[in-house]
Amino acid sequence: MRVLIAPDSFKECLNASEVGQSIRNGILAEIPDAHIDVLPMADGGEGTIEALVHATNGRTIELKATDPFGKRVTTCYGILGDNKTAVIETAKIAGLQIVSKRNPLSASTFGVGELINHAIDSGYRKIIIGLGGSATNDGGFGMLQALGVKFLGAEGQQIRQGRGFFSKIASVDLSSICPSIHECEIIIASDVENELCGPNGATYVF
Repeated sequence: MRVLIAPDSFKECLNASEVGQSIRNGILAEIPDAHIDVLPMADGGEGTIEALVHATNGRTIELKATDPFGKRVTTCYGILGDNKTAVIETAKIAGLQIVSKRNPLSASTFGVGELINHAIDSGYRKIIIGLGGSATNDGGFGMLQALGVKFLGAEGQQIRQGRGFFSKIASVDLSSICPSIHECEIIIASDVENELCGPNGATYVF
């Protein structure tokens, strides 16, 4: 018997490889001569880097970046086997799986922007960003700040993230954005089509 096991992760419990190996062990316990292939899958959430790196014989780059609440943590992003494409996983640096408290009013995507900057500075111009599993609800505000975007109030003061900060933004200054980002192809990996706000929006639903 030949069996293909292609699982996604069990959120905040087991990654896709661990799920696959557990299923594999269960099958082999009953059918010892089965030929089994484990192919981890992902949908843009946790495990996206692992699945794509595994499938393309790629590698990961480890670095320090900022978690949703401002703490410097060790994280990583992936490089596909073509050695041209970087894969950034929001869940890995700004996800539910890495935080002990859950407060979307103050959680930031700043670390995602730091990873994008690192990938660009390392010479990568094609970037896949997995959006799933986020602990944040800032609409990419922190990410854009890390990339050099300035959000200004009515009197020209820079707006910082905090309760009600969106309503304080009067203008956006793109003059300091990382110039190389204009050379990049950025692909979003997500299986969710919700808008941010409204009764069917991600804010309300998730």
